[in-house]
Amino acid sequence: MSDMQKTLQEEVTLSGIGLHTGKEVKLTIKPAKENTGFVFVRTDLEGHPQVEADVNYVVATERGTTLEKLGVKINTCEHLLAALVGCDVDNAILEMNASEPPILDGSSKFFVEAIESVGVVEQNVAREYLVVKEVLTYSDPATGSEITIIPSDTYEVTTMVDFGTKVLGTQNATLKNISEFKEEISSARTFSFLHELEMLLDHGLIKGGDISNAIVYVDKDLTPETTEKLKKAFGKDNVSIRPNGILDNLNLNYPNEAARHKLLDVIGDLALAGVKIKGKIIANKPGHYVNTQFAKKLNRQWKLQKKKNVPDFDLNKEPVFDINGIMRLMPHRYPFLLIDKVLELSDTHVVGLKNVTFNEPFFVGHFPKEPVMPGVLQVEALAQTGGILVLASVPDPENYSTYFIKIDKVKFKRKVIPGDTLVFKIELITPIRRGIVHMQGYGYVGDTVAVEAELMAQVAKNKID
Repeated sequence: MSDMQKTLQEEVTLSGIGLHTGKEVKLTIKPAKENTGFVFVRTDLEGHPQVEADVNYVVATERGTTLEKLGVKINTCEHLLAALVGCDVDNAILEMNASEPPILDGSSKFFVEAIESVGVVEQNVAREYLVVKEVLTYSDPATGSEITIIPSDTYEVTTMVDFGTKVLGTQNATLKNISEFKEEISSARTFSFLHELEMLLDHGLIKGGDISNAIVYVDKDLTPETTEKLKKAFGKDNVSIRPNGILDNLNLNYPNEAARHKLLDVIGDLALAGVKIKGKIIANKPGHYVNTQFAKKLNRQWKLQKKKNVPDFDLNKEPVFDINGIMRLMPHRYPFLLIDKVLELSDTHVVGLKNVTFNEPFFVGHFPKEPVMPGVLQVEALAQTGGILVLASVPDPENYSTYFIKIDKVKFKRKVIPGDTLVFKIELITPIRRGIVHMQGYGYVGDTVAVEAELMAQVAKNKID
């Protein structure tokens, strides 16, 4: 899949009834500019207030996920959000003239079809990812629910459900790649047990349902009294139980449809973390509460990752330049060549690496009993990395040198000691003009910024005697 953000090519509208509100609703999914995310707009309220699809606005998870911002609510948002993620969309405006999207058939199928009918288009800004580097877990002792995420190059989800009933035994479902969402997951419909459905009907909490948009697993005797309630609620002359233990007028799309729908819910709820995820989710007995609590944890992790501004470097990949390539570009030599290899190089950025060993000559005299790499040499290493960015773009780098003009906003945030691997990332702040290079540089040790600085240098041709 592309690493560029995506939105809809044009707007598309669906209409239907909200499951819990029972209200007619028109939903229009519109294109949105880069970095918008998913934003709900209530067109039925004065001023058309917006509610971002942000886990920090979750206020209820009893029968679906409810968002609320400044008194404005969005109910049962998870099926629509799952469809957007499943269609590889990053940005969309979701206009509704009620608080709840249409339930349609209780799945994401019709949302996916609507999005595909207008198409998805790439935008001009790269995606950002929450790259999972360590195992994270959230568990709810009260229910036995647990969600874990482990490192993975792609977004994978596995759900395991066990409701302790004979009619619906243990089920598992797995999505190996989000590109399979349409075929494998999108048409898995919501479900309920008969005892839950009866309670919801008694309390007036399910006004938009009928047998076509919810699988009902019959986990109790179908008494004449219950039968009458169901006939009235669903507008049917008769209701009965199929041999597989579900109410009639509905055939299962998959033998494990309940587990697949729970997987759909996980994807929709985790969309509220606000970022694309690279990691494998394993959800045991998931539900909206545990899903959204885990989404909050991922959201905090994402904010921490952004604050640290740590890029995802592959230190084992083939370098762009090894030490011999660097020496062909740079005039520096031992003991003042402070870069060991170059990992990435483009017209606007460069990533270099230095393995800091105890044999560095400066450790002999710089705090020898507690060796620390001098800050000025860390800045020099940043500058040398920036020099590679410039000199790699000229045909005869051996005839040029780069000289500092200005160093600004220097911060040292962590000691650099023997055994550390320093990774430097330099990006152009402005295009190179008249030999002047303006750069922002960061040096990382692991997932921590050790040094940062804004650098300005001049590229000058060497004087030839």
